[in-house]
Amino acid sequence: MKFGIDIGHNVSGDTGASGIRREDELNKEVGTRVIDKLRILGHTVILCTPSSATSVANSLYQRVKKANDNKVDVFASIHFNAGGGRGSEVFATSEAGKAIAKKVLNEIVALGFVNRGVKEGNWLYVIRNTVAPAILIECAFVDSKEDMSRYNADAMASAIVTGLTGQKIINDGAKNNSQDKSDNQKKGSSDILKLQQVLNRLKISDHEGKVLQEDGIYGIRTTEAVKRFQRIMAITVDGIAGTQTWNRLNTILGKPLLKQGNANAVATRYVQWRLSVGVDGIFGPITKNVVMNFQKNRGILVDGIVGPNTWKQLIG
Repeated sequence: MKFGIDIGHNVSGDTGASGIRREDELNKEVGTRVIDKLRILGHTVILCTPSSATSVANSLYQRVKKANDNKVDVFASIHFNAGGGRGSEVFATSEAGKAIAKKVLNEIVALGFVNRGVKEGNWLYVIRNTVAPAILIECAFVDSKEDMSRYNADAMASAIVTGLTGQKIINDGAKNNSQDKSDNQKKGSSDILKLQQVLNRLKISDHEGKVLQEDGIYGIRTTEAVKRFQRIMAITVDGIAGTQTWNRLNTILGKPLLKQGNANAVATRYVQWRLSVGVDGIFGPITKNVVMNFQKNRGILVDGIVGPNTWKQLIG
């Protein structure tokens, strides 16, 4: 099946609620995992979250347009609630949407969250205007100590995926006991921390040109830094550090030998970006000359080849 997954808010001018945790961060934590799990199960996923928007209305319009243009079979928008309540609820309006919403909600409630029910969602733009059966999931309350204590990103994502597809991913780390939940949370934070450390090492800053805070939270600044790297690499710009993005990060960290006429395109793109030359992935004479100028300025052997010493100057 083809799923349209909308990671709620997470764009300038359209941000979510705040409480014990920030909604944008939680939407991203769950949404990225939902996407990965659906793809593991063999489904096609269309990310409907825009990279930028001029207003909330424009943000919502882009999400719906992406889903409709791609003719998705099911649309799911992932959110977290606020306002003093607790528990989970799912909005839908069509009969097909409500049937899917019930299945998703049942899976989430099985994690221990209060069942707030399937609710009429005709008043929600993304529900009303998406052609495919559409649901909006309010996973839990960001200002509820009970919900945030129970919340586990991987378990929540697995519940949503099972509700959407009727399929389960075996051994994906979504356990029920508290120790396993703690281990999963630590692992998720550890993976994000590693990403932030790598991006900082590569001098990939956020949208404001700032160094990332290495806090293990996949917030808007980390998302924007990932997008910056994806643009440099000329791959899909979605702010999600998936396989494509990590493969390229690891290629650069491997410090491959680069020289004119024989160079790794991924690493060459990065070096070209760092040295402010046209980024095309081709190590030609212009790139060689810029590398030589860099080597001269750093007081190392000037040969136009990006070897161990030059890499050390670039990324340590």
